[in-house]
Amino acid sequence: MMKDKETSWVYLILLLPPIFWAGNSVLARAVADLIPAIALSFWRWTLALAVLLPFTWRLVLRDWPAIRRSWLIVFLLGLFGIGSFNTLLYTAAHTTTVINIALAQAVMPAVIVLMSFVLYRDRIAPRQLFAIVLCMAGAGYVVIHGDLDRLLAMKIAVGDLLMLLAVVLYAAYSVLLRKRPAIHPLSFLTATFAVGVVLLLPLYLWEAQSTPPLTLSQPVVLSLLYVAICPSILAYLCWNRGIQEIGANRAGLYINLIPLFAALMAVGFLGERFQTYHLVGILMIAAGLVLFNIPLKRKKG
Repeated sequence: MMKDKETSWVYLILLLPPIFWAGNSVLARAVADLIPAIALSFWRWTLALAVLLPFTWRLVLRDWPAIRRSWLIVFLLGLFGIGSFNTLLYTAAHTTTVINIALAQAVMPAVIVLMSFVLYRDRIAPRQLFAIVLCMAGAGYVVIHGDLDRLLAMKIAVGDLLMLLAVVLYAAYSVLLRKRPAIHPLSFLTATFAVGVVLLLPLYLWEAQSTPPLTLSQPVVLSLLYVAICPSILAYLCWNRGIQEIGANRAGLYINLIPLFAALMAVGFLGERFQTYHLVGILMIAAGLVLFNIPLKRKKG
């Protein structure tokens, strides 16, 4: 019971990543014509790294021996979670809709559970499996506006395939986090951000040869500042800590909140109306989160 009370705050901070990532998905589509996909990803992580370094360079130097010993896992986490996922998401935003992006992300909790079983033989109870399905169904219900015909009418685009690949890679990032070196969270964040920036640099230079120079208009600058701080530094700190405390399977369910928060942002900022399907989705996702996190009863004897 004491442990549950001690970790209850984790469930609150895990609400922040899906809020920030929902804004990231909406923004990616909104600025698709203003900022090339790789440029958005490169400058996102470059600016995030620039914000972190003045505060973390001493921590990185202190933890460097541990980072060097665990260079492979740091590289893989930087590749999957920083260099690849958002680049694929931003690229997908050029050829598919926000709805399809949100629907693909709703599959991620199931992929995380599957990877946890394959890599670590983590098992879940039938009740928890049902909770995952319930959360995914709630997220999907919001995405299709409660209308099955919208789902049947969806067409598969290149962006949809890119999003599925992105989902697999970020699920791998989430599952592999348990192998991260035992260093300060900010040192780890700085190291993985640096890996992502180095990997993205040649791709950014390649893209720059065939795209117009980036115009630093107010929408572009504000967009870059948002993606560098909120869905990058703040979201990743909360996400990494959440997985460290309660595991990838439990934390992964919160990803189903992304399409819900994206829809609510549309209501709050774009003047869209709050519909019945929003309420149904909220109730389904909330029920799934509660059901999954109810402690399993131990058999006596």
